[in-house]
Amino acid sequence: MSEKEPVKKQAENPMVKPKIEKVTVNISVGQSGAPLEKAVKVLEQLTGQRPCMRKAKKTVRDFGIRKGEHIACLVTLRGEKAKSFLEKVFPVIDNTLSRGCFDNQGNFAFGIKEHIEIPGTKYVPELGIYGMDIAISLGKPGYHVKRRRRAKSKVGLRQILTRDEAMSFIKDEFRIEITG
Repeated sequence: MSEKEPVKKQAENPMVKPKIEKVTVNISVGQSGAPLEKAVKVLEQLTGQRPCMRKAKKTVRDFGIRKGEHIACLVTLRGEKAKSFLEKVFPVIDNTLSRGCFDNQGNFAFGIKEHIEIPGTKYVPELGIYGMDIAISLGKPGYHVKRRRRAKSKVGLRQILTRDEAMSFIKDEFRIEITG
């Protein structure tokens, strides 16, 4: 008699394994003009992509911001570019993240105070030093069925990523320590 094959674990199923959907890198300067152009150059050097500009949603007189004025720049990275960027950035935060960085859908975000802390980045006095926010969206293959425009459908509970699954994925994939 032959033995039965072992039941595949949930982690071995490729449709249940989490993946990085996108990494969003944002530098908010708070004003248009030369400082924003310098931030665009910094972001382009770090990511290899041309950033897009973001406008102010409302006027804030105390800060001198008008509605519709460009005040930030943003880049979205996907695939291998996203993974390689994260591998460069995680050592800046000492490979540690707080449990509070993760939301209930498994996405997480953190900030960097100075872009020159990223390994391989040189300080250019003409550009200055900028901080940035990095947001990572995680998901499972097949969840797109719920968000797509045509033929939307419901997805099962196994396709919804939880906070604990996201934290274990980041621990295993990038050797990150999660505190708190």
